[in-house]
Amino acid sequence: MIVAHGIGGVRDLPVPASFFFTTAAIVLVVSFVLLGALWRRPLLAPHADGRRLPDWLQVVLLSRALRVLLGLVSAGLLVLTFASALFGSTVELLNFAPTFVYVVFWLGLPLLSVVLGDVWRVLSPWRAIADATVWVIERTGRDARALLEPAERWGRYPAALALLSFVTLELAHPRPSYPRTLAIAIALYSYWALAGMAIFGRDAWTRSGEGFAVAFGLLSRIAPFAVRDGAIVLRWPLTGLAGADRIPGTLVFVGVMLGSTSFDGFSRTTSWQNLLADVRAKLIGESVRLVEVAITFVNIAGLLLFVAAVVLTYLAATTAAEKLARSPRSLAADFVLPLVPIAFAYLVAHYFSLFVSYGQFVIPNLSDPFGRGWDLFGTVDFVPNVAPFSPETVWYVQVVALTVGHVAGLAVAHDRAVDLFEDRRLALRSQYPMLALMILYTVGGLWLLSQS
Repeated sequence: MIVAHGIGGVRDLPVPASFFFTTAAIVLVVSFVLLGALWRRPLLAPHADGRRLPDWLQVVLLSRALRVLLGLVSAGLLVLTFASALFGSTVELLNFAPTFVYVVFWLGLPLLSVVLGDVWRVLSPWRAIADATVWVIERTGRDARALLEPAERWGRYPAALALLSFVTLELAHPRPSYPRTLAIAIALYSYWALAGMAIFGRDAWTRSGEGFAVAFGLLSRIAPFAVRDGAIVLRWPLTGLAGADRIPGTLVFVGVMLGSTSFDGFSRTTSWQNLLADVRAKLIGESVRLVEVAITFVNIAGLLLFVAAVVLTYLAATTAAEKLARSPRSLAADFVLPLVPIAFAYLVAHYFSLFVSYGQFVIPNLSDPFGRGWDLFGTVDFVPNVAPFSPETVWYVQVVALTVGHVAGLAVAHDRAVDLFEDRRLALRSQYPMLALMILYTVGGLWLLSQS
């Protein structure tokens, strides 16, 4: 199966794994002390507007021609992915769809978003199809209007449901990479995205209902590039995370991002595999389909528990921060964005080796997307190197990624605290629970990776 959180495990480290847990926690504590001593006023929000890129570059990057070209390519890739999943080989590594969806798309787009900004807005095939449909309708003299006004109280909950559906397929289904299963998933999600845009409008559904758009949009706030008032600007990284996010459902959405990655790691531990083995043992003699359904529901329960754990631990930390800082109102919306760099750090730590190793399979797959023996671009004989890193190298990257991501989260949370509280002592007190939360997530994440 293609879906895996990484290649290789922790073996023969020069020091015990507990040393890395302790060191990561110490780095967070030291970072907290330095932030308290040196970061005395808000620094992120004043730089959020950024500096405009040169005009000639704006003309190229924001041109309609480039947008149309990228839209055609992305829509073509969607059609190719669906067609190869529906009609191509059922051998997963010979079919273009599984590698493209779970490796190139799901792992590559977050990286692009963090580096270049909200690129999904021009790369989304569903947005491109919706834009083309509106263009055709307007050329006939009709008015392309949304059927309903979106309910603001829904916020990002529809997007959270969409993303949860995708990660449920990825992590709970017995054969998530089976091409025919993937074809059904692509069709269902395409209906969700396009019907939502038709009913509630393209912009509204992109902001609240299209799960990938919301996920990549949140990650793009880390990026040094953004669009402001119709112009691309260069800004300091993380400035897009300054301030509060009071859109309903944001915490649940981020909880799905973090909880799903955590559950992926835990699902590969001996403890979870033993639990699944016990379920199978109790169903000996039953049909294979019944066993698969039971295993799927157990995995779904585990996934939901991890999502709930992220949400509840965060709410516990913000409740404690309210009491320590004597805040008259809830702080839950004020410190949710610092979880975004942590979510990206978890993605890197769990999946970077998978991205590099199995992402190479897209090279021969492009020449033979249906697994029929074609060689369209002369790359079908390319042999991927599925073990480019030693397990120790993978582990070191995982430790660094998780530690840096949590330090970034601490910095964003601290910036928000000194913006909220004029009294510096209250600002620091509000961050004690956030420090404890970051240490919990860091050590927990490293433990999961070391046990997988």
